Amino acid sequence: MKKMKRICALALAGIMATSVTACGSKNEGSSGSGGNEGKEAAAVELPSITEIKLGEEHTDLSAELKVLTNRTDLIDSSFAQYNTEFNKLYPNIQISYEGVTDYAEGITMRLTTDDWGDICMIPTTIDKTELPDRFISYGAKTELDGRYNFLNKFSFENQVYGMPSMGAAQGIVYNKKVFADAGITELPKTPDAFLEDLQKIKDNTDAIPLYTNFAAGWTMSAWDAYISGTATGDPDFHEKGLMHGVNPFAKQDDMTGPYSIYYTLYEAVKRGLTEDDPTTTDWEGSKPMLNNGEIGCMVLGLWSVIQMQEAGSNPDDIGYMPFPVSVNGKQFATAGPDYCYGINKKVSADNQLASMIFVKWMVEESGYAVESGSLPALLDAEYPEILKDFEGVGFVVDNSPAAGEESYFDTVNNESEIGLDNSPKPKQDIVEAALLGTMTLDEIMDEWNKKWTSAQENNSIATEAYDYRAATK
Repeated sequence: MKKMKRICALALAGIMATSVTACGSKNEGSSGSGGNEGKEAAAVELPSITEIKLGEEHTDLSAELKVLTNRTDLIDSSFAQYNTEFNKLYPNIQISYEGVTDYAEGITMRLTTDDWGDICMIPTTIDKTELPDRFISYGAKTELDGRYNFLNKFSFENQVYGMPSMGAAQGIVYNKKVFADAGITELPKTPDAFLEDLQKIKDNTDAIPLYTNFAAGWTMSAWDAYISGTATGDPDFHEKGLMHGVNPFAKQDDMTGPYSIYYTLYEAVKRGLTEDDPTTTDWEGSKPMLNNGEIGCMVLGLWSVIQMQEAGSNPDDIGYMPFPVSVNGKQFATAGPDYCYGINKKVSADNQLASMIFVKWMVEESGYAVESGSLPALLDAEYPEILKDFEGVGFVVDNSPAAGEESYFDTVNNESEIGLDNSPKPKQDIVEAALLGTMTLDEIMDEWNKKWTSAQENNSIATEAYDYRAATK
């Protein structure tokens, strides 16, 4: 399939260039971690990650690194194999992994101290303004953009603090046999067409049409990933439509925009097209259920596909389809980073350099993204075969905020308590309201708009009407 020079030219063309700073970044090292406790490190100017030549320099560097990971299932398998390969180039850099269960919450607590380890997967609970105090920079974003995708998430003031482990397109993982058995011959392109297909699954098969995975919590936050590029086709929507737009959660006549995403969830629950009791859902159990046809589909990122394929004896039945929203007659899919590697700013100079070398090797040489069925962060990589249903779909990468506005989203999102990307509760509230009939979706979205507007006003953020449709014409 075609190369990824850029995931989407439309998405990346509008990225704002900020002032270029030096490629290296001085990082103050203090007490070491991962075997360097007590070792003081003077200020060191690290190379940018693009300047490191793997296997050609620093091959005698010694360090013991601790990596905190959400992938507890890979520590003794894939990660152990990666370590073996990495040590063929860097025999004196030893890697140990610590798996963190309930990662989003657990890692946030761990990061309140300085001695948590050397490398972590940065949680979405970290505000951008905190990045320079916690993590080292991989280099100037204007430089790294020429080699890597998905850098916006953890960049601040033209410095990149989070290196994507892989990229994820946002769609729906589904069982192709269940869809076929239900009589579905063409994938849906609108929310109502999707809901009609879910009804066909309920009427013609024994499968649960849409599984919410409500009880897991973090799986509900996955719905937020679709409200910008997927629902609008506009790479500027996240920073302009959400941050400066008026009532961004309002219903649109063409059933696009953020409302359309939550409408899909609300209506599926209201119409009885999900599991009977959301509180009893089981994340680990849902994987074999989808694999063997007990579940029709789940709204999750591309990363989930390989887990579903490996969960049973029917990997060929697993497919991945675009989320059913069409803007000006075309479908889009948000593309962005999965978890990003962050390097502890408080560890020793040697450990900082060793960590950057290891991160570069993982991103460029390990094959981790391909093995996970995801999009590599490295440019010029191939699309995975699982994306064949995305032919003709536009991939959209959210553009960076304007200079001086890097903290706007975190501020408004947290103050409004909408919790986009970082809290499952508002989405769980939607499920409960639909199940119990306590609030209509319009009432919920009106409440969100009021809270969002109040936070915009409290922080003196200018607003005006914003039409994202112009970006797709």
